[in-house]
Amino acid sequence: MAEDGKSLRRKKIDRFSTAGEVPDVMDIKELSKYLGIGKSKIYALIQTKKIPASRIGRQYRFSKALIDTWLQQSIIMQDTSELPLFKKDKEAG
Repeated sequence: MAEDGKSLRRKKIDRFSTAGEVPDVMDIKELSKYLGIGKSKIYALIQTKKIPASRIGRQYRFSKALIDTWLQQSIIMQDTSELPLFKKDKEAG
């Protein structure tokens, strides 16, 4: 049984390591692997309309291109005025 557990873990790791095989349209399970978050978190994002999703019948589908754009737009960056480099310029001027 321990060996079965090892092989299951190994398969799971193998699926994550093949980033080049991401399909253009993903289901919940594939998106979960792609983003590295749980399916329940994805369902929560869908309910709050914070992630681009298409519903086909009773299933959700996600466009890789839209998800990549959404990720780029969701980047949280530090305010540049708080960076030490810019603080010095502000004080000098």
